[in-house]
Amino acid sequence: MEPELSASYRSAKAVARKQARNFYYSFLVLPPDKRRAFCAVYAFMRHCDDISDGEENTETKRRLLEDWRSRLNEAYSDVPCQNSILPAFRESIRQYSIPAQYFHWIIDGAEMDLDTIKYETFDDLYKYCFHVASAVGFVCLQIFGFKDERAKEFAEQCGIAFQITNILRDVEEDAAMGRIYLPAEDLRKFDYTPDELRNGIVDERFRNLMQFEADRAKHYYAQARNLLPLVENSSKPALWAMMKIYEGLLDRIIQRRFDVFHNHIRLTGMEKTSIALRALMMRFTGSGI
Repeated sequence: MEPELSASYRSAKAVARKQARNFYYSFLVLPPDKRRAFCAVYAFMRHCDDISDGEENTETKRRLLEDWRSRLNEAYSDVPCQNSILPAFRESIRQYSIPAQYFHWIIDGAEMDLDTIKYETFDDLYKYCFHVASAVGFVCLQIFGFKDERAKEFAEQCGIAFQITNILRDVEEDAAMGRIYLPAEDLRKFDYTPDELRNGIVDERFRNLMQFEADRAKHYYAQARNLLPLVENSSKPALWAMMKIYEGLLDRIIQRRFDVFHNHIRLTGMEKTSIALRALMMRFTGSGI
């Protein structure tokens, strides 16, 4: 491997190791070539999130995302790369034939966060989740490897399940940034107001609202499990670990009776390491999936 490309992969790995708090544990159980590719595409996608969640004003963020979209287009051409992670990203997208459209959808999702701070219906929210999470699932699927086209349907549902989990976990953090992802129609259904959410009111109305959303997430997790038998054998343990970690987060939210305002919802490093070790054993024994 050329020195520039090797350095690019090291840069991408550093980003993934530092910021992919949940996904990185599943990366570890992939074969080396797939692990490198995951780190490379993660670093690209992470930059989108960092821009949309940054402290710059909206117009500056919009310009930065448009510039990153230009870097994406360059990565799909033969133009020299202008960012340390892009040589690794370029090799990965070519090696695994990842369509550019998937990354354009992801950037579209980051741009939605600049324009939309609330969602009226779940159908509206679903479109957002598709761009920021299901499109990520499609990227992952290309690296995982699959032959049955049904895998795309289940990857989409897996992304929805993961993103709903993120939304429930990050209610307080998102509200502090002026964003409410819980659908307005659902808040009205449980007679709970946006102001009460911003003020961190945890009562039975809030718990019922959150249980309703958690049940919705569980429905998508149930559908997503159909994806496991459809990916290449070498990828199954990593996908299993991803699902196990994210379902574990949802279970932790439920265990804390949905008090996401006064509890930092996470799995411990030991818990995630235990899941990764189980997945690693599955990889070498072919059992448990």
